[in-house]
Amino acid sequence: MSSTYRLAVVGTGGIAHLHAESIRDHLAGRIELVAAVDPDAERLEAFKTAFGVERGYASIEELLAAEELDLVDLCTPPGLHADGAIAALKADVGAICEKPPALSLAEFDRIAAAAAASAGDFAVISQHRFGSAAQRVRNMLSSGVLGSLAVAKCDTLWYRPEAYFAVDWRGRWETEGGGPTMGHGIHQIDTLLSIVGPWSEVVATAHRHRRATNTEDVSHAIVTLENGASVSITNSLLSPRETSQIRLDFDCATIELDHLYGYGDDNWTITPLPDCADEVNQAWAGEPRGRASGHGAQFAVIADALDGKGAPPVTIDDARRTLELITAIYASAFTGRPVRAGDIDPTSPFYQRMDGSGTPWPDRK
Repeated sequence: MSSTYRLAVVGTGGIAHLHAESIRDHLAGRIELVAAVDPDAERLEAFKTAFGVERGYASIEELLAAEELDLVDLCTPPGLHADGAIAALKADVGAICEKPPALSLAEFDRIAAAAAASAGDFAVISQHRFGSAAQRVRNMLSSGVLGSLAVAKCDTLWYRPEAYFAVDWRGRWETEGGGPTMGHGIHQIDTLLSIVGPWSEVVATAHRHRRATNTEDVSHAIVTLENGASVSITNSLLSPRETSQIRLDFDCATIELDHLYGYGDDNWTITPLPDCADEVNQAWAGEPRGRASGHGAQFAVIADALDGKGAPPVTIDDARRTLELITAIYASAFTGRPVRAGDIDPTSPFYQRMDGSGTPWPDRK
């Protein structure tokens, strides 16, 4: 039996509008948007009007004191995610958080501790995990029809002009947590890890080529997975022809994804080896099909999990694995050394901040 879950959005900027549209268009009767939070009264009122939300608050503390909620949806800038999640979890309310979930592993582990003590669950928005084609690839890999992964690449090649960084929290380690590796490539990196599994080591570089930021505008990484396969990852905000790409070379087929901010089945292609073609093509033609990636797809799975009294995806462990790899990319880039999974513990400067003990370029004021 499906229930209706009461949700409040915290932060009413552009990403909150995308979340609210997905809930309105795809989840009527399952998730009810009952309140919103924003310290900017004019922006809050515009959001309430756009989505028929009755009640608004200036802070998450006011919200949690006044409302009976099942979920809060954190759509604030990254620097506010940890405090918002912890406030909700201390009130025993589930928290769904946009990426990146925290500015550092230290912040994330504070969230994890709050979740362990809470009746609510913590989950991270990772909408590209939930398209039907990505699920089909995971199913095919589990079945053995593809063989083992040998080589992969994961590229987020986007473009952001200088004007993009006029927003005061962007381009600064202490408020955004990083550049394209943290704030943009995290989408593709998370999707990749959901398919290929855990990583074991990374060697990386990061660069500030063009933008007047304190963070990088390009990074490159070579990642070795636990299964021995190797993955190249490039993240850029300097690429006029924007694209988001994943390529997976298995023993029996190459699978490729080419999209920008979201994909459908048609954005994926498969090229099997002739000796494997019949079995691979038959599996590729199977289910699931027809579900695009997007916030609506993830919110539907969240509602299903709550119906079954389970934890919503993506879990603490899932999200930390992705954030740890991003941290390791920065640590390798700024120390010039390989970084293994588990190396970044509370004694490391990179545990507290993504730029660790400092970047090879000077800060820009």
